[in-house]
Amino acid sequence: MTPFGELWDRSLRNLLADAGRAALEDAGIDRVDSLLVGNMTAGMFVGQEHVGAMAADAMGLLGVPAARIESACASGAAALRLGFFEVASGAADLVMVCGVEKMNDVTDATDALAAASDREYEAYYGATFPSLYAMMARAHMEKYGTTVEQLNLVSIKAHRLGAKNPLAQFRREVTMKDVENSPMVAEPLRVMHCSPVTDGAAAVILCPLEKAKDFNARPVKIAGIGAATASLALHDRTDLCSLEAVRLAGQRAYEMAGRKPEDIDVAEVHDCFAIAEIMNIEALGFVPEGKGGPAVEAGETDLGGRIPVNMSGGLKSKGHPVGATGVAQVVEIYHQLRGESGERQVDGAKVGLAQNMGGTGASSVVHILEAI
Repeated sequence: MTPFGELWDRSLRNLLADAGRAALEDAGIDRVDSLLVGNMTAGMFVGQEHVGAMAADAMGLLGVPAARIESACASGAAALRLGFFEVASGAADLVMVCGVEKMNDVTDATDALAAASDREYEAYYGATFPSLYAMMARAHMEKYGTTVEQLNLVSIKAHRLGAKNPLAQFRREVTMKDVENSPMVAEPLRVMHCSPVTDGAAAVILCPLEKAKDFNARPVKIAGIGAATASLALHDRTDLCSLEAVRLAGQRAYEMAGRKPEDIDVAEVHDCFAIAEIMNIEALGFVPEGKGGPAVEAGETDLGGRIPVNMSGGLKSKGHPVGATGVAQVVEIYHQLRGESGERQVDGAKVGLAQNMGGTGASSVVHILEAI
């Protein structure tokens, strides 16, 4: 994984090369059979399409079949899912999955990101993702009594853990007052409830389980994968307070892995906005519907809590280069399961979960990983 942030000295090509070459070096290999790149919209952000071929070129992997996978902010996890299937089918023994986004070069990132909403019925009328998530937050507050203070605590936790992550975009702690005094973006969401505009890349190498120890003495197994979709526009949802695609994706991943929510030792979930973390831990079954806010307030999702969530600092503090996020989440879980996360380490973590989603939850992918 590259550092995340405003990386003015690194291009999209540079970021791909940095992450890809580091993954090859870590695995002790100089070739792969296939390359998949999770990327939301390099065409809008930096004017570059044909990202798969560019990635192969940048990494010195010419000749390798390569493709870009897009599922909005879930592009990275969607690419990882397809990489898993390439290996599982026997089509390839060594697959690199990379996620990348270069977001700071565009003049209007908000408009580019709005392409992941319903362009005809939401973005066309001026709705942005902050405003859409603000409606979800307000609905959740009205239905379940979730408070602004609980939203604030999500951001405070994220920054406290992100301050311990050397690759995070924002490595500084914040206070309740900092969050309360940050500018309002879309009521009730303030700047400090929102993930930033970020550049960065992350990469992993996949291979058949029986060959994994040829490359790594302590590999991590993908035990379960689930994916699902929901309506693109909020106005077609039966309930603004729940994330059906996340629930279905989690259910499918649990079933494939033979696991339950209570088996998860550490999780990375998609906290593009503070309310998203609360809604995602509910959809994944870590807490009952409507109890996400109280769980955060009670410290259940903090380091040392019952279900530690976003020990990387999450999208809020670590950063959110949209196409890279799903792969970066898995990189964090990989290090957690190997006991390599330093001050952010969850003691005894053996089973981890990474949940990535696109838009307001119109697509979601969940991976369950196990130390072996």
